[in-house]
Amino acid sequence: MEYCPECGGETVYDPKIKMYTCKSCGLTLTYMEIVEARRRNLPTDEGEERRQKRREYLKWWLSKK
Repeated sequence: MEYCPECGGETVYDPKIKMYTCKSCGLTLTYMEIVEARRRNLPTDEGEERRQKRREYLKWWLSKK
């Protein structure tokens, strides 16, 4: 059972669109998006957290160029 990263509600897999849909808020996500959201929400040590924020910032900065 997967849970919505936005509201924590229960999700249901829809094989027609190959995505999970939240029963509470209606958010639709692929399995990989759920895994990525779960990874971002895991507690990390301070050094790893700084590296992750830097990577996200650089990704954002480079996408604007």
